[in-house]
Amino acid sequence: MSVRVVLVDDQSLVRSGFAMVLSVEDDIEVVGEAADGAEALAVLARTPADVVLMDVQMPVMDGIAATAEIVARGLGKVVILTTFDREDYLFDALAAGASGFLLKNADPDDLVDAVHAVAEGHALLAPEATLRVIARLVGDHPALRREPAGGATAPPTAPPGPAPADRRAIEALTPREREVLGLLARGLSNAEIAVELFLGESTVKTYVSNVLAKTASRDRVQAVVFAYRTGLAG
Repeated sequence: MSVRVVLVDDQSLVRSGFAMVLSVEDDIEVVGEAADGAEALAVLARTPADVVLMDVQMPVMDGIAATAEIVARGLGKVVILTTFDREDYLFDALAAGASGFLLKNADPDDLVDAVHAVAEGHALLAPEATLRVIARLVGDHPALRREPAGGATAPPTAPPGPAPADRRAIEALTPREREVLGLLARGLSNAEIAVELFLGESTVKTYVSNVLAKTASRDRVQAVVFAYRTGLAG
């Protein structure tokens, strides 16, 4: 079956360029376009999609707000289109539930690979820059940082221990699952994890599924956030 994609960008030329790249793929279908987040929600309400390629800066409703709505309503997986010139956008997008990030000047093959990867449940975590952003996000972003009761921020020199829900999730993980989570946090693919641990890819896929379930992670991005937040990233 084809991967259904919706393109969201306030520049029609950008949308046309992405549509041209994706339309030549036999297993990818561009099913809709939108010029802002509000229009994207309207398009997705009537046109089911698997992946949404989302710009950030747009009128009416920006990409961050739209991403939060799309994820909350289960309307598709979102890839944020960015130039990495505003790290706060990346932080907010990840907190909103984005499944990954893609540079707007990425090669056509990278765009196609990104759509396939996210549609299959993977996250765009391979670039070291993205991993650094996630590591910083866990420490700095108020939406993902644990705070003590009363809302006061914990001193940097004395961070709080894992929250009760996190502790339960950690205890539920087997030693092998913790290993797999640590390798996910390094940005390794299932194939690379299989080589690292001398396992079959199907076995690794099972471990990854278990990790996502036990850590209540929507996808690999959220699992990596969990790993950094709880100190399991190594």
